[in-house]
Amino acid sequence: MKQRLVAFMAVATLGMSMLAGCGAKEAEVAEVEEKTEEVVEETTEAEDEENYETGDASLDNPRNQDEIGEKELLVVSFGTSFNDSRRLTIGAIENALEKAYPEYSVRRAFTSSIIINHVNERDGILIDDIDTALQRAVDNGVKELVVQPTHLMNGIEYNELSDAIGQYADAFESLTIGAPLLTSDEDFKNVEKALVDWTSEYDDGKTAIVFMGHGTEADSNGVYAKMQELLTADGYENYYVGTVEATPSLDDVLALVQAGEYERVILEPMMVVAGDHANNDMAGDEEDSWKSAFEGAGYEVECVLRGLGENEAIQQMYVAHVKAAMEE
Repeated sequence: MKQRLVAFMAVATLGMSMLAGCGAKEAEVAEVEEKTEEVVEETTEAEDEENYETGDASLDNPRNQDEIGEKELLVVSFGTSFNDSRRLTIGAIENALEKAYPEYSVRRAFTSSIIINHVNERDGILIDDIDTALQRAVDNGVKELVVQPTHLMNGIEYNELSDAIGQYADAFESLTIGAPLLTSDEDFKNVEKALVDWTSEYDDGKTAIVFMGHGTEADSNGVYAKMQELLTADGYENYYVGTVEATPSLDDVLALVQAGEYERVILEPMMVVAGDHANNDMAGDEEDSWKSAFEGAGYEVECVLRGLGENEAIQQMYVAHVKAAMEE
């Protein structure tokens, strides 16, 4: 994790220096930082997953088949090389969408080429990137294409995806893209309920329940603070939300937990998949992991390694977002 930070700082500093020389705006600097984070994340997941048992890739359906028909529902994710998590999260979302919309052929695309290549080289399974998936739809004569991202928020990556999909607007009679998971106020309330219901067994008055998100330097990072404010306002004062890459940081969350009277800490990812960040940054044994930090502060720590995509309520939120996209 420290090597990753060094690599990130080196590339980000170079990129920001170049932008600063051109009189770049803060938004452009944030975009360089987020791009750098994505490259580092893609590379380190492929490296770090070697330390874990990632599961049997053959159990997962890459959903890259032809014979799609005239109606396709393309599910786009960043991706993960952790096979079990991919099947239990992204795969579960795809299955829920297929059950809800049987008249559509559900297909998959990842935006991370590094993860696609790693899974292909390691397991011999090729997952479509976005261009391949869209061209597959064109070649199969798809007329109505609905694209549903599994993104958590409407950030730079989602905007880039929308732009890429827009290039194919003339290739289909109908082309629609659904909203990210956390878009409307209703979405936040639904995710809050899903998180609280999912972790109710740990809520004993002596336990702090901490969710670790990814985080970004872009404005969209505000979704984490908004979720924290909502949880606190609704009386879930022992629930905390932090991020790996931005704010609230690990130090921020640790300080809040220490201000309470807790004996135990539950750590769980607030991410669609439980990949590198969950296994390494959150639950790893390195001294700078979240687990080590809370144990060092004297707490009994339990790490729950499951992605949001495993939660049935979250899956149904994606189903609802597809419905809204179709109606629009």
